[in-house]
Amino acid sequence: MTDDIVDRIVEVTPEVDTLRRRRPVTREQLQASFDALFRPVTVEHVSQAERELVAAFATGLAGADDATAVFYADRAQDADPETASVVLTEAAGAAVSGPFGAYTELGLQEENTEGERYVPSDAVTAVIGERLAAALAHTHLLVFRPREASGADLGRLLDAGWSTDGIVTLSQLVSFLAFQQRVVTGLRVLGAAGLAAAPDTAVSEEEEAA
Repeated sequence: MTDDIVDRIVEVTPEVDTLRRRRPVTREQLQASFDALFRPVTVEHVSQAERELVAAFATGLAGADDATAVFYADRAQDADPETASVVLTEAAGAAVSGPFGAYTELGLQEENTEGERYVPSDAVTAVIGERLAAALAHTHLLVFRPREASGADLGRLLDAGWSTDGIVTLSQLVSFLAFQQRVVTGLRVLGAAGLAAAPDTAVSEEEEAA
């Protein structure tokens, strides 16, 4: 078995490892994406601590007991314990059922759903800073209200001190984490149910997770 991040989070068993080896490209790309985002060549536009804190918030929106959320919460606490405590509290309070939002395309308005838009309080912003506060608000938007993301939202990030390159990295980070979290959840369900031992069923289920 190889030692990669998904294996660590899943607490991979030989059966789940066999399942993962049926999707070698997915496995390699997941680890390569993690390395690019969390072991980057440069942190000029997004610091290492910011990456860890945003990851803890994004994954924490699924619940503090989520395996991926636990993994990133530990990393955030190692990177910046004081700020991580605030960020994790915010994630717990901002977790809702989604996605939701309003469609702009004609004919889809009947599918609009209302939901809370997360905005850090002034007290939280004073502690974690405007830059990180804006990043958390944007992360919540991408997780729960992606159809509503607009130029105005990017403008708020720019106003808070994010560069264009930093915004791209932030968006890539949230997208990767959502994908990784789905894969981990699917693999853990398969492992717990013992379905990984059934090759045909297991491959189909992992493809759904991925």
